[in-house]
Amino acid sequence: MSQRMRIDFVSDVSCPWCVIGLKSLEKALDGMRDELQVDIHFQPFELNPDMAPEGQDIFEHITEKYGSTPAQQDQSREMIRQRGAALGFTFDMGKRGRIYNTFDAHRLLHWAESQGQGHQQALKEKLFEAYFTKREDPSSHDVLLRAALDAGLDAEQARQVLASDTYADEVRQREYFWQRAGIRSVPAIVINERHLISGGQPPEVFEQALRKIAREDATA
Repeated sequence: MSQRMRIDFVSDVSCPWCVIGLKSLEKALDGMRDELQVDIHFQPFELNPDMAPEGQDIFEHITEKYGSTPAQQDQSREMIRQRGAALGFTFDMGKRGRIYNTFDAHRLLHWAESQGQGHQQALKEKLFEAYFTKREDPSSHDVLLRAALDAGLDAEQARQVLASDTYADEVRQREYFWQRAGIRSVPAIVINERHLISGGQPPEVFEQALRKIAREDATA
């Protein structure tokens, strides 16, 4: 008999390690499908909540935020590209890309959670693809609407969400909740509301951790 498990995946759509974390988690879960029934809920976290509407050059942003050199940034991009390729995801992270505000993307993801099983995860993956593979602007309503449609969601309902402030308060509350819970970096993967796995771990690390948590919770 399979065991139920809740996973809260705290992340931002502009976070490359969140892509790697999700793809690794999915691969781990594929190997455990006969053992676990998993409900994944994507929770909002903004890496750059004060980002201007026009965004910022990614090289300038990372230099200002982390003080890294061009050589260090090139090395990091290549590492991310290789990790993504090994998991079947294509990163096209040019040196002169831009980083954008993602609040509306989180509002749309919040709405997608209410639209039925699998829709939120499908939208999350389409948003990752839009930003990291197609190099599109995830703050653009046209991009968000196209991602919603590609994820099988109702385009007119999505348009109504984006044209208003719907779910703004709910997203802010969730962001605040996870900040109060001590989440300071993403991805943060919270299992059954009490176990934390941090970072873009390899699939085998996720699988080992999930099996351990499942055993502990089964005997608790």
